[in-house]
Amino acid sequence: MRRLILLGLLLLPLLAARGQEAGQARLKDLITVEGAAPIQLIGYGLVVGLDRTGDRARGQRGSPYTVQSIANMLRRFGITVDPNLLQARNAAAVMVTATLDPFAAPGTRLDVTVSALGDARSLSGGVLLQTPLQDPTTGQVYAIAQGPVSTGAVLASSFGSSVQINHTNTGRVPGGAVVTAAPPVTLGGPQLGLVLKRPDFVNATRIAEAINGRYPNAAEVVHAGLVRVSLPNGVDNPAQLLAELEPLTIDVDIPARVVINERTGTIVAGGNVRISEVMITYGSLVISTQAEPFVAQPAPFSQGETVTGARATIDVQEEVARSVVLGPNADVAQLAAALNELGLTARDIIAIFQAIERAGALQGELVIL
Repeated sequence: MRRLILLGLLLLPLLAARGQEAGQARLKDLITVEGAAPIQLIGYGLVVGLDRTGDRARGQRGSPYTVQSIANMLRRFGITVDPNLLQARNAAAVMVTATLDPFAAPGTRLDVTVSALGDARSLSGGVLLQTPLQDPTTGQVYAIAQGPVSTGAVLASSFGSSVQINHTNTGRVPGGAVVTAAPPVTLGGPQLGLVLKRPDFVNATRIAEAINGRYPNAAEVVHAGLVRVSLPNGVDNPAQLLAELEPLTIDVDIPARVVINERTGTIVAGGNVRISEVMITYGSLVISTQAEPFVAQPAPFSQGETVTGARATIDVQEEVARSVVLGPNADVAQLAAALNELGLTARDIIAIFQAIERAGALQGELVIL
């Protein structure tokens, strides 16, 4: 793992140095259209068909709303049942979420995520009943979700022992929602707004320059996250203009950033990260303890008791500190080579990156997940 991570750090600057091919992106991958943002949908529903892994109906830790939901559903079919007589171990109350594309039309299918709301143990093998999905800000229903739930998880138990693989209380219904109403989309009048997914003044300026190269004086930078484009002569439809602009290639300026995931020991660094002159010293202190059991026997005919115990031994070993010095304006490749010589683990490299950032020698942003 350590060698793979360090090799990745060495390759990143080389990829960045390959020129425009590594730093280019299509305009459609950098922007969204102003007035056409995705809509997050949410709904409350029931998952049925579970193998006694659903919500409990009674007790202090039960989910009474699940039983009430089942009774309300049956009432819609002309069946009146006392909620106190219902059992809910084969059903679970869930929250259903999805993201609606702003240009989706009625009939478009969406993937939905289903999450247990009560104390259900697993949603595996269940089926989501029809659930309206609405925009929580307006209350407008845009889609209806229904279908079998896929969790990709395993839960098995027997005689008090259980085994669980992955998360069993969250699942997906691929293509389980059908759009019933088109969301309102406003592309603008004589001007079209291009919103950068990652606001940046350099990239916004380059986008405007690329558009003006195609349609002179059509684009202007409003700020780091917005470029306005006027409809050029001969183009009356904003959709036609977007179709012509989206394939444009932009030289993307990538921020100097180091991303660290301490849970997995993963390090990802951009090739344009620079490190000022700094000295790195590494050493480790190993403390080991060991307990040696013993038994003390009483003297014959003394009527004493046998005593057991343990003697603790502690050993301290300190390695000789090893140091490397990086010159001014060093890059990630030079740092990776220096750390590789020290034979460090991924955890050690993460600690060193954090120390370099605290020392003010990391010319970039350190992001810890």
